[in-house]
Amino acid sequence: MGKFFWAIGAGLVVSLISLIGIFTLFLKDKFLDKILIALIGFSAGGLIGGAFLHLLPEALEESKNTQDVFILTIVGFVSFFILERYLHWRHCHEGVCDIHAFTYLNLIGDAVHNFADGLVIGASFVIDIKFGIVTTLVILFHEIPQEIGDFGVLIYGGFKKAKALLFNLFTALTCVLGVIIGYPLSEKVSGFSDYLLPIIAGGFIYIASCDLIPEIHKQKSTKRGLFSIIAFIIGIVFIFLARHLDPH
Repeated sequence: MGKFFWAIGAGLVVSLISLIGIFTLFLKDKFLDKILIALIGFSAGGLIGGAFLHLLPEALEESKNTQDVFILTIVGFVSFFILERYLHWRHCHEGVCDIHAFTYLNLIGDAVHNFADGLVIGASFVIDIKFGIVTTLVILFHEIPQEIGDFGVLIYGGFKKAKALLFNLFTALTCVLGVIIGYPLSEKVSGFSDYLLPIIAGGFIYIASCDLIPEIHKQKSTKRGLFSIIAFIIGIVFIFLARHLDPH
């Protein structure tokens, strides 16, 4: 049971990283408004990097059938497309949305991703405590930039700062749920998390390419557009570096 409590603690630490956006409470609204588009670019880059440099390579390493990985990726992409259509119809009236539908989509995608991280953490602590700690540190490295970007997406989409922090924390806590489920399943069900990875990747690709990047294109200011492109590239680089720190 000792290793299980270590795993739960690690899941809580990863979840609490979502509160990194609390620092924005001390920023003036005008300044936050200026950096939001950069955060959108950063988040888009993080999602693309997360899908192509982290989730899909890991899924391909574990899969016995490459085609299945890409089919599940398409399933994830299409699922998020259908989900966003529903959210748009449900929450928007005559084209007017108090909160953009893609913010809810981002929360769902983030929750599923954090759940999968929890599965990985749980499984790693079953193997060894030291291995679990290293795995947790790797996840923290790629969660920090992602949580910063996710917070920016929520603010940009219409959430108030406090509400964005709270919702970000709720979705992050699915990591603990993933640990609770992943720890026992890792000993009984082989490859449970492997099916989730490509589906999450498909969702990430959809959110980045169909929601966030189009928001960047809407920017008329050349300066803000340039900052968002640079932030997009930095987001990809962060995930690339995190991937190369992966003990696997």
